[in-house]
Amino acid sequence: FNYQPMKPKHNVLVLICALSLSALSCSALKDFSNTMTNLSRTKFKLDSINGFQLAGIPLAGKTSVNIMDGAKLLAAFSKNELPTTFTLNVGALNPNDGTGGTTKASSTLTSLAWTLIVDNTLTINGNIANPITIPGTGQQTNIPLQMSLDLMKFFKDKGYEHIVNLALALGGANSAPSRLTLRVKPTVQTDFGPISYPNEIDVIDKEFR
Repeated sequence: FNYQPMKPKHNVLVLICALSLSALSCSALKDFSNTMTNLSRTKFKLDSINGFQLAGIPLAGKTSVNIMDGAKLLAAFSKNELPTTFTLNVGALNPNDGTGGTTKASSTLTSLAWTLIVDNTLTINGNIANPITIPGTGQQTNIPLQMSLDLMKFFKDKGYEHIVNLALALGGANSAPSRLTLRVKPTVQTDFGPISYPNEIDVIDKEFR
């Protein structure tokens, strides 16, 4: 075995290569860290409910149901069905507008897997059909989600009056999503590929999360 010591110029080349790889690695880690920081800044909030219908009866602007509508609802209730449809508007906020130390950048949601929680009861789940871009302007972007579920399936034991009052609270004259929670797991497109939030977020109407 004939050991050949490495020549000095070879030592220099190895050192340069090692330092270059280290610099690239640190740069990549820094870019990834910045991406994750910006990712975590995108927040969500339940904004409003539109087009609420209970068994085909529009509830917008109503504080109660009239005799005719009540008869239709009772007929549906007797058949163990109270189909409900509405649009749940989710506000998304991307504050990466280039101020406060942020880098101005848009955020593209490739997935927003969600589960709808009504009065602390897990109901339906779904996802967005297409990617949604949230501009880095610091202004809210609306994400309309179409909801379709049968309230009888989840609240039959609560009785007819409870379900109608719940529907009126959600979609009537004083419509508000305060009795809803949307549990979401966003996935955002980045330079490193799609990255999902590490944990699910319970989105409510009180604040951005």
